[in-house]
Formats: sequence, structure tokens, C-alpha cells
Amino acid sequence: MERSMNMPEPEKMDKRRLESTNIINALRRGTVPAGGLPRIAVGLDVEEGVIGKQLDYVAQGGGDLKFIRGDYGSGKTFLVARALEIACDKGFVTAHVVISASAPLYKLKALYQQICANLRTKDDDHALKTIVDNWLFAIEERLISVSGTGTEDAVLEAATEREIEAALRSISEVNTALAATIRTYYRANNAGDFQLAQAALGWLAAEPNIGRDFKQKAGIRGDIDDSIAFVFLRGLVAIIHGAGYGGLAIAVDEMETTQGLQRNQRERGYHTLVQLIDALDRGEMPRCYFLFTGTPALYDGSRGIRSVPPLYDRISVMQTDSYRNPRQPQITLSKFDTGKLELVALKVIDVYSQAYREVDRERISHRFIHAMIKKITTRFGGRVDVIPRIFLKEFIDVLDKCELYDKYNPWDAYEFDTDHLKGELKKEEEAVMVVEF
Repeated sequence: MERSMNMPEPEKMDKRRLESTNIINALRRGTVPAGGLPRIAVGLDVEEGVIGKQLDYVAQGGGDLKFIRGDYGSGKTFLVARALEIACDKGFVTAHVVISASAPLYKLKALYQQICANLRTKDDDHALKTIVDNWLFAIEERLISVSGTGTEDAVLEAATEREIEAALRSISEVNTALAATIRTYYRANNAGDFQLAQAALGWLAAEPNIGRDFKQKAGIRGDIDDSIAFVFLRGLVAIIHGAGYGGLAIAVDEMETTQGLQRNQRERGYHTLVQLIDALDRGEMPRCYFLFTGTPALYDGSRGIRSVPPLYDRISVMQTDSYRNPRQPQITLSKFDTGKLELVALKVIDVYSQAYREVDRERISHRFIHAMIKKITTRFGGRVDVIPRIFLKEFIDVLDKCELYDKYNPWDAYEFDTDHLKGELKKEEEAVMVVEF
């Protein structure tokens, strides 16, 4: 149905207001916003600067990593999201993977699958196809402009296939399947066989159940397994760089789940990290950046990294005074406190004002924010570090009511009741909640 000529066009949001609305919507749902994180970040300037410098080094052909340690409520999730945002702004492809029972640290194929499934660029969330297409297009463009190759299909296709082989030669010396898969994908697209092209991408991403028919057409045997997952990751990074990106930044979250595995599985996972660190230091994984997160128990507990001395030696930190050095292998995050949470609340007010209208600072005063934090922490054993997510959800609700109702007075109306939180509290929040009888 066509819009009436007399109907007004929907109001167009400017970029800043759209970002502000996205931030508020995420906080309202208790999640980390997808963008605009610097606008609500508090106390992470030094850490962000260190990560940014590492990424600059990686973009020049280096390889690096960082381990982040912190208890629940210290902001690990936020810093990871911010690090990936910095990487994206610097032209990196990013991937955020989570260690779990289905994707444990010692199963490299499962981690590789997660990386491929979660590749993101500034414009695409599931970006594997876009990356491969951009790489092949860049090869064709270079051949046409530099080598004088004609645009005839057969000539250009043959020349492009030679370039694919040349670009992946170092990988093919170990395993020829990557080049064969990309070549099959390229031919299938040119022939309009999009089912075969999709199968090629699926095999490259280590997806299960890619049929024998594809492997026969590609001239390859077997599948990507733990023994060659790192080789294919190196090849993927080479393709990413060839497609015009700075490199690949990978966040590996919730590493502490490794402690719950059997000893042999646990130690295999930790030895995987040793191999990765050594490969980065030898220059064998250029343009690749890893960010690992875990609780203090992961680093210092009897079932943690300390149980494998070669790994502990590589990532342990020197701490002889109160000045933490985030340039060391680990970034140690301190717990959230009232001062930090108040600063976040003030920043959220500024964001909210740009998403909707100016917040009434008389009703939402600094004094009210302080009182609201105290009211919530009282129900959680005085633990400020476990309430930021809950506080921000509650705070957005108060801001909404002030914006919607001129007569709403939070000083009189706001009460914190945990009944509506049942079923959504995280285990760390439930563990310290004070039960009222």
C-alpha cells in the first residue's frame, strides 16, 4: 500500500542518536551494547591503549596475544567487546568464541569452527563469504590492472587460479586442501553452481556433514581436524589480509571452564596455548591477535594454568607494587566499586539524553544515583561488583519513567524488589543475594 502524500515521513535519526538508542536498548535488556562502548567505559583507558598498540603491531605483520583476568563483575566482557570494537575500527576482522563443553580448549577443530562461524567485519556479521569474495575480486582486479590480463573469462580464471595457488603455497606445503577448496569455490561461482560454492565454504568452515560429492569434485580427502586446524587458521588469516583487512582478532572467552575437564583433557588444552604462544613468537601466525579471558582461579588454581609450568612461565606476571602493568602477558582487572558505577550512570544519562530528550537532573540527581546503588547492593550483600548489569537495567527503567511521566518522582516511587528478577539472575548474582523472610 502506497504512503499517502499527506502522511509525514518517519523521523530520521542521525547517526549519534541511533547509536545512543542502540546503547540504551542493550542496557535495558542487560547486555553489552554492540557499539559506542567508549561512551560508557570507565577506568579502562590504559588497558585500551595497550591493546590498541598491540593491534597496530599485528597489522604490520606481527602476531600477539593478551590474557585478561578478573572476577565476576570486573568488566571482562565489556573489555573484550571494547577490544573487538577497537580491532574493527582498525580494519580487522574479528571473532568472539566461547570455551564450552561442546567447544573445549583442547579441540582445535571446534575452536576453528567457532571462529569461522563468528567472523565479523564492520559491515557483516557472518563474513566468511564476503571475505573470500573480496580476496578473489582483489586478485582479479590486480591481474587486470597490473599484469595486463584480459577480461576474457577463461584467461582470467586460469590466471586467478594460479594466483590462488601462489598465495597459499606455504599452506599447501603442509596441506593442499585449502587451495583446492578455494579453487573449487571460485570455479563454482563462475559456473553459476551456487550449491557447490556453498559446500566449498561449508567445508572451509569445518562444518559437519559436507558430502562426499563435494570432496570428489574438489579433489580432496578427509575433513579439517585437530591436527590441521591451526594450518587452516593461518590460511584463513592470509586470505583475510589479501582481502584488504588488517588481520584477524580473536577473543576466546570463559577459559575457566577448562578447569572442570579431566586432567588429560585439561592439560592438552593448556599445552595448546603453549604451542600457540610459541608459534606467535616465532612469527608463524602473522596478523593474528588472540585475547583470552578467565577468572583468577584459572591462572592460580590447582586445576588452572599453574598446573602446567611451561604455560605458567610464559604468561605469569611480575607484581611488586600497586602499579599494574597491562603490557605484561596478563591484564588484571579490579572489581567494580561505587565510584565507578556512579560514573557509568552519569555517562548513561548523557547517552539517554541524546537518545530521547534531556534527562531531568533534579529528579535523577547524583545523590539519587548514590542512594539507588546503595538500595540495590543491600540486597546483594553489599557487593557492588555483582550488580552493574542489574543496576543499569533498573536505572534505565527509572530514566524511562521520568521521560514518560512528568509526575513520576523516583525518590518516592522507586523500590528495589527482586521478585521480577527471578529466573534471570546469573549464578554469581544469586550466590550473594540476601533472602528476605
